[in-house]
Parts: sequence; structure tokens; C-alpha cells
Amino acid sequence: MGRAVLSQILILSSSSPHLAPSLSCVGPRFLTAPATNLLRSRRPLIFSGACVRCCSSIASTPETSPTSAKKRVVSGVQPTGSIHLGNYLGAIKNWIGLQNTYDTLYFIVDLHAITLPYDTQQLSRTTRETAAIYLACGVDTSKGDENVGVALLTYPVLMAADILLYQSDFVPVGEDQKQHLELTRELAERVNYLYGGRKWKKLGGRGGAIFKVPEPLIPPTGARVMSLTDGLSKMSKSAASDQSRISLLDPKDLIANKIKRCKTDAFTGLEFDNPERPECNNLLSIYQLITDKTKEEVLQECQNMNWGTFKALLTDALIDHLHPIQVRYEEIMSDSGYLDQILAEGARKASHIADATLQNVYQAMGFLRKQS
Repeated sequence: MGRAVLSQILILSSSSPHLAPSLSCVGPRFLTAPATNLLRSRRPLIFSGACVRCCSSIASTPETSPTSAKKRVVSGVQPTGSIHLGNYLGAIKNWIGLQNTYDTLYFIVDLHAITLPYDTQQLSRTTRETAAIYLACGVDTSKGDENVGVALLTYPVLMAADILLYQSDFVPVGEDQKQHLELTRELAERVNYLYGGRKWKKLGGRGGAIFKVPEPLIPPTGARVMSLTDGLSKMSKSAASDQSRISLLDPKDLIANKIKRCKTDAFTGLEFDNPERPECNNLLSIYQLITDKTKEEVLQECQNMNWGTFKALLTDALIDHLHPIQVRYEEIMSDSGYLDQILAEGARKASHIADATLQNVYQAMGFLRKQS
């Protein structure tokens, strides 16, 4: 029901000439319901929608008062294919640091994944595997106070609904997704204008904004990790060649082979930010992010290296960094009860926040409220 209500909000907003150009690009997906916060249970939806599985580090209170100590961040990844280095360095690794500053909700958006033909048994398996990778990478469900961050949700309308439902203050997005967040902001401002403030207060509500208007949170580094076979293309699960990416679960021999065969150039020495050397910039950036070094430290160490020496260095750094993640992943996957418990608790916390938002929407828009 909550997804249907937010879908109606999107329909309402489409009547605005100001929003029409943004919404027209979505086509039939405009009637698609947003992602739910359900983890272990499924409810029938009036519209087709995007169900999620959630690893939550947010406290159980859904309070969204402006006096709250922390801001909220929400983010998610589709459970399609393996999680690769681009997902990890561009999003998941940054999530770990965000947990210390914000309250966080991290999602596995499994209904986003069924917009193309898919294997039903594989979807269930990859959903659990993705949750295990989140935890193995360091998502800590014991951390968090009240805020959330959203990132990498694929479709603009689904992304907007997910963000608004969980009252996000900031959305971790890559540079190439900033335009998607603009639609979310426009929708929030439109609904707040039509139904918030004094209009809502006259109906017995608290008044003010119904939805928070989120701001983008763009990492200073790691927003775009490029392909190993083309330094101008983003590393992607959908690329035809597996050689173009490194999976977080790739064994060390495969990592070594991919780095050995990755595309380089014929220039002497190594350097950042030369537009004629996209592959060099990408590989140095990966090394910088994996080792948590500054650009200056990487340049001092590597600028006079040849490719053979640097590739060996990068390979060792990747294997050393990914090994503990792989060990922890195997431990989590071997204990299905632990994983189910984490998902169920995340669902409960996310539902608590979403229910409070939906009650405000019902009231502000004049819907009869459900009797308990």
C-alpha cells in the first residue's frame, strides 16, 4: 500500500509543467511502485515494484526532527552478478566511513533486478550473497543513530521513491547520477508545496515539510572506477568481458591474471590526471583507494616505475585487501541463521521509518487513516 501511495504522488507531480520533461523520460516506469523496505517477508503490491533487502545500521527510532544529532544516508546495489571492485571502491567502501558520521540504511534492490529477463533461483541466491558481501566489507549493523544515505539505485523514479520514503538527508551518488537526484528533489519540493506547511497543520499534522529534500553526497575519490580494458568506460557488471572487472570474490590467481592483462599505454613513467592516459589514471586511482594513500604518496612511490613493476605492486595490494573480505564472506555464508537474523532486524528498522513517513503522507493528503 505504501508503494501505491507514493506512486500516486508521482502521478500527481507529473501534472506540473515544470516536472513534465523529467518524468517523460521514464515512460511506462512512471507507474512503477518504489522499492519496499521488506527483508524477509513479501506483501502483495498494487503496482509492480522494487522489493529490497536491507542491512541497517540505523537505530530503531524513526524520528526525523531537525534537532536530531545525525543526518540520514540511504544506499543500495542490485543483486545482479557479482559485486566488483567498482561497486566496492565507488560505493561500499565509502559506506563504511559514513557509518561513523551518519545513520545508514543499505539496500539490496532485488525488484530493480527483474526489469530484464532473470533466473528466479539465481535472484534468491544472489540476494543473499550480496547481503553477505555487505557485511564482509564492514557494514556494521550495531552502528548508527538516526540517519541514512542512498546511492546507486538504478531507475530515477524508483530511486526517488526509496529516498523519500526513508527521509534521507544525503544520497551518496556518483557524478553520473546527480541528474537522477534532481528528479527526487523536484518531487519532494512539489509535494511539500502542495500538501505541507500550514495545509498539513490544519489537518492535525505537525506542519512543515512532508519529505526531506536530499542533498548529493559525492565522494572526493572513488566515484568512478573504470574498466580494466578501457579507461574511458566505467567498470560494469554488464560488460561482455569478465576481464574488464575484478570481482570481490575473485581468487588471487584470477586477480593476478586480470591485472597482468589489463590495458596500459606506451608512455614512460606513471601519472595521475593526464587525459591522454585514462588507463594510467584509473590504475593509480585503484591503488590509491585500496591502500588508503594520498595522491602525493602514490606518485612518490610509483611515478618512476614501469608497468611490470607497478602491476605486481597493484596485484599484491588488491589480493591483500580483498583476502579478509573473502574469508569473512565465507564465514557469513556458512551461517544462514546469522544472515537471516541480520536481514530481519534490518527490515524491522526500515519498516519503522517507512511507516512513519507513510502515516504523514496519508494525513497530509487527506486519506482516511487505517484503524489499528
